Amino acid sequence: MDLIHAVFFGIIEGITEFLPISSTGHLMLASRSMGISQTEFVKSFEIAIQSGAILAVVILYWKTLFKGLDIWKKIFTAFLPTMVIGALLYKVIKNFFLSSDSVVLWALFLGGIALILFEILHGEKQGSSEELASISYPQALVIGFFQSIAIIPGVSRAAATIVGGLAVGLKRKAIVEFSFLLAIPTMCAATALDLARSAGSFKAGQFLVLAVGFIVSFMVALLSIKFLLVFIRKHTFIPFGIYRIIIAAVFWLRFR
Repeated sequence: MDLIHAVFFGIIEGITEFLPISSTGHLMLASRSMGISQTEFVKSFEIAIQSGAILAVVILYWKTLFKGLDIWKKIFTAFLPTMVIGALLYKVIKNFFLSSDSVVLWALFLGGIALILFEILHGEKQGSSEELASISYPQALVIGFFQSIAIIPGVSRAAATIVGGLAVGLKRKAIVEFSFLLAIPTMCAATALDLARSAGSFKAGQFLVLAVGFIVSFMVALLSIKFLLVFIRKHTFIPFGIYRIIIAAVFWLRFR
């Protein structure tokens, strides 16, 4: 992996991190298509550059994050299931899930079907608030359990949290913004855990590759977040479900 790859993957990460289409899945498929082996560094790179996209959330939502402890308590409540499950299954995630194209393709395909069916069957409650303050602690915990499913690459952390939020009766704007904020501890913890275990084996030049991917994903994610907030005002998530099915089918044919 070189600097050109880092820019390319940074763009993919920035676009896909907050859309319900799986950034990790896209990065893995891009690596496979370009003939880049899933080495320990590449796996770590695909995890670490997600923190660049998370920085975009911090920049855009810094006022919300400094409003008080209540929002942080709800974020931490939702983060708990992923923290526990992710720590327990770290080796399985790194050595199996992040090395399996089949896992990614099945997760993209089945997740696309689930997203479409959920949107068709889901009835949004009238009168519920679009404000983050309306999210209760039990709702935050349920959303957290949904997010923990996304330890499987291809599921999509954004898709899991959005479906979880809609399932407990939240409005789209509230759950999408909560999904943004929940990404902060989730991805920072994942990055810190992975780098603590793997960074010692990196070569000096690889840290530059990481830095470039981080910066590019941050800049692109700023635009991606704004796009999604505008998109959800008039559209459902069905187009993303259709896209997931198509991309899975295309890569199945490609990898045969």
